[in-house]
Amino acid sequence: MGKTAIIIPARYGSSRLEGKPLLKVAGKSVIQWVYEKAKASKYADMIIVATDDERIYNEVKSFGGEVEMTSVDHKCGSDRIMELVSRHPEIAYICNLQGDEPLIKPESIDEVIKNVKEDEQADISTLIRVLTDDEEINNPNLVKCVIDKNNFALYFSRSKIPFERNTGIAKFYGHLGIYGYKRAALEAMTTLEQTPLEKTESLEQLRALENGMKIKTSIVDFVPVGIDTREDLEKFKQIIEAQL
Repeated sequence: MGKTAIIIPARYGSSRLEGKPLLKVAGKSVIQWVYEKAKASKYADMIIVATDDERIYNEVKSFGGEVEMTSVDHKCGSDRIMELVSRHPEIAYICNLQGDEPLIKPESIDEVIKNVKEDEQADISTLIRVLTDDEEINNPNLVKCVIDKNNFALYFSRSKIPFERNTGIAKFYGHLGIYGYKRAALEAMTTLEQTPLEKTESLEQLRALENGMKIKTSIVDFVPVGIDTREDLEKFKQIIEAQL
């Protein structure tokens, strides 16, 4: 059996909040908060930050984390992760944990890893949550997912899915941007051409579905707080201060 790695892609540049991995909350950088959640995983053999910026590299080193430099030319996180994985033939399973999700639960990380390791049918795994708020259900920035009876994803969309011809029957699920991969699936995702549905919705996971890959989902009960804006950062600060 190969090793399981949690890889955290982290860029300095961001159109809405530049340098967010380095922003401090309660004495820790955002990237350190995320790294410590990954360290609490029961299933990970390795945890590595993948970055293209020396400032992030130095920050991770400063708190004793593992970090590797990657190319500045990658267009998406999965390409950055694949560059790192290609240097480590011992890695068989990969968890792609976003560097701006400091409130992710270690149990949820483990659920993603467990699904992709233990389910032979699963090429990829991810998380979803039940949506009840109409504003969220209709928000194109919150990706929705429909699943089959075995919790495999049927489709992801920025639209409200399913369409309610008959109301009060279907559940609505929102997608959380964390993925587990079997190594072969990650290799395929980073070498296959973009697909029509992927281009239409700007959702990379549709490339996997259009090419016949199986994405296993697990339903979780928390609302993530990703750090994309200054307002998100303030919200995270308030949550941490309430816990101290």
